[in-house]
Amino acid sequence: MGAGEPVKGALTVPVTPDVLRECEVFLIEEACRLDEGRFDAWVDLFDDDGVYWVPSEPGQGSPHDTLSLFYESKALLRLRVQRLAHPLTHVQAPRSRTHHHVNSITAAELGDGCYVVRSLLLMLEWRAGEQTLFSARCSHELRRSDGGLRIISKRVDLLDCDAPHRAIAIPF
Repeated sequence: MGAGEPVKGALTVPVTPDVLRECEVFLIEEACRLDEGRFDAWVDLFDDDGVYWVPSEPGQGSPHDTLSLFYESKALLRLRVQRLAHPLTHVQAPRSRTHHHVNSITAAELGDGCYVVRSLLLMLEWRAGEQTLFSARCSHELRRSDGGLRIISKRVDLLDCDAPHRAIAIPF
């Protein structure tokens, strides 16, 4: 399984209630960092080999066979958030305000201190007098490290991934 590739049959080994709660808290903290505009702190949740993937087709099997909306390493995410912070970033003038609503969280063990965590996401964005709603299924692969859980991969399957979108600046 490569980074960002879908995990097949992973939800067969359930986690303990304590691990599920830890994963829930992790996803909620991730959402808070995004909503509060703490994008550097959000990128810090990724492990060094972590990737962020938003496919452009329903059921897209690989980020390497078709162009994706986003397929970025941690280093590219760091550049993205630096651009977001720049005062002349036109796509963020005025700045977006968002609410990330995470729910229906399930988790399973992958072994070696790794977990797959699946959830549903509603992200509302308010910018320039317009509200936009994004709905998605998310899959996080998390790895336990000395500093706690870290993202190996985050896949965001937007319900309308194949529809035209205006510039998407705020991560999901």
